[in-house]
Amino acid sequence: MWILFGGTFINRFGTFVMPFLVIYMTRNGYSPAQAGLAVSAYGSGHLLASLLGGHLADAIGRRHTIALSMFCSAAAMVALSQARGIVAILAVSAIAGVSAELYRPAAGALLGDLVAPEQRVTAFAMYRLAINLGFAVGPATAGFLADRSFLYIFLGDAATSTLYGIITLTLLPHGLRNQTRDESAMTGVRVALRDRVFVRFLIATLCITWIEFQTHSTVPLYIVDQGFTASTYGALMSINGAMIVLFELVIIAWTQRLAPQPVIAFGYALSAIGFALTGLAHSVPMLAMTVVVWTLGEMIYAPVTGAFVTTIAPERYRGRYQGLWMLTWSIGMLLGPALGTLVYERYQPALWIACAVTGVIAAVLALGGPSRAKAAAIRADR
Repeated sequence: MWILFGGTFINRFGTFVMPFLVIYMTRNGYSPAQAGLAVSAYGSGHLLASLLGGHLADAIGRRHTIALSMFCSAAAMVALSQARGIVAILAVSAIAGVSAELYRPAAGALLGDLVAPEQRVTAFAMYRLAINLGFAVGPATAGFLADRSFLYIFLGDAATSTLYGIITLTLLPHGLRNQTRDESAMTGVRVALRDRVFVRFLIATLCITWIEFQTHSTVPLYIVDQGFTASTYGALMSINGAMIVLFELVIIAWTQRLAPQPVIAFGYALSAIGFALTGLAHSVPMLAMTVVVWTLGEMIYAPVTGAFVTTIAPERYRGRYQGLWMLTWSIGMLLGPALGTLVYERYQPALWIACAVTGVIAAVLALGGPSRAKAAAIRADR
């Protein structure tokens, strides 16, 4: 488990390219809408990676899936640095999305394999701590590098992915694998989609994901439009990681004792409000305040959602459940940047209002069905 956390930290620290892809493209003469399409192309790759990664995690083992993801991601980031022309950039961004995100269902499933049910909220919080400890210093480092040469952020991203791949192959266990080799890859997906509690949770999560991915599209555009630099954006995003490192474990001491769905609903609503407030922020302190608000919402819901999915998933389909959950984030990555930049270009206030409204819808959906969720968890344990 600690090896998984350490490798995750290294990889997340080096996730330099995606937070700065919009700025990289607009500085090279592309329009905000074209830059948004590039992020959405990455999201289209994420879409395939969620389902494929979930299947591979159950079929060939968590370790092999993570290693495959890391080595392919390193190659894709180097290729993206050399891509010229909008068609080439969109194509390589999609490939990078598949390779870089393939590991996520496997990592979540491996964590579920290693940790007892009563410790899962804490374990997922520690996993997020590793992610966000890297994110606390990664964007600021990437901003420093980007102000000198954007090539450095592509090469740094590739190097850290390669290092995580080596750690995975040499030190991580395989984790559980599905022993039914003749089973269709879609069998686990069909089982998950018959779980009404899980489906409702997926719809709620889908409502919040497009908002979250404004951090990689319209939020940096808004910050630059206010007259600030790429380094300012990197520093503001680092507040998110720093807060999670300092406060999330304290918060879960309270949230892990509560029913999961109300906690998730409250976190979704608070996060959406924080993003909506961005449209009212015109100074660095005000922008920092919005980051604090949506980060607080994230700290409330994120560790609980990971544990919630692991608990309600049948053991043999744990990778598939994780993959479908990641699929909602893939769809958000695919649609969020494109829709957000489109609305931003036409009427900016409508974007921030839409964030608030969608967040309320997500909270209402996440709040429903606690008794069924409890029943599903009991069935999964049995």
